[in-house]
Amino acid sequence: MRSQYLVKDILKDITQKLHPHIPRAAREAQLLLMAHLGCDELWLITNQNTSLDNLEQLFSWVARRAKNEPFEYIVNSVSFYSEEFYIAPGALIPRPETEILIDEVLKRIEDTNAALSFAEVGVGSGIISIMLALHLPNAKFIAVDISQAALDIAKINIEKFHLSQRIELRLGSLLEPVNEAIDYLVSNPPYIADGVSLESNLSYEPQNALFGGSVGDEIIEELLNEVLKRNINFFTCEMGYDQKDRIASYLANKNYKDLAFYKDLSDFDRGFSLRL
Repeated sequence: MRSQYLVKDILKDITQKLHPHIPRAAREAQLLLMAHLGCDELWLITNQNTSLDNLEQLFSWVARRAKNEPFEYIVNSVSFYSEEFYIAPGALIPRPETEILIDEVLKRIEDTNAALSFAEVGVGSGIISIMLALHLPNAKFIAVDISQAALDIAKINIEKFHLSQRIELRLGSLLEPVNEAIDYLVSNPPYIADGVSLESNLSYEPQNALFGGSVGDEIIEELLNEVLKRNINFFTCEMGYDQKDRIASYLANKNYKDLAFYKDLSDFDRGFSLRL
């Protein structure tokens, strides 16, 4: 292996390594090199004849990506709601659809300066609580996850945004660790039915953040029960594209004021907001 490459040559080389395995191999080659160098695309375009060395980490990244390991885990970074977050295999990689959940919550808050109390179940990398905290300066959050690895990742992101005083992490299942009264519950819970075949890259992500039971919406139903039992005023939650009718049916004879479903960027049903 050569010790030095020109930028244009290394891009060609890693594109060839990725091409049999990854769609858009040329673009992914650019993204991997940009992450490795900490540069932007303009630098890459204007420095095609610049010589590079110390490429061991880059070649390691390329080998991992060729095995379909998610790009975000390789570079430990993910973009969400126009911010950059730390991500690692202990937490689910945030999807653009979850940005809609943030919007759905915010449009239901009449006073964004109110001292509201939130709980989030399944905090993962922390992106939901963090983005809501950035928009709601006086709100406080209890963020729960069953995985200590996920909490460790969330802690890194919470500290990056200087929100440790307003977002408290707790280890546990669903709302078991939360005894306080809360105004608003949010969650992006596991909602895929057990046994469903997934794309190979999803095998790298934590399975307990993906699969929600034999039907898929069992955890959502448990959270709905907690909302009704604890009289939590608002609940916004992601769901599977095919779960709208089951959730509406489950709530048919329950006491609540309003139930609104929302769609994702591809016009699939993606979540709901419940108001008691």
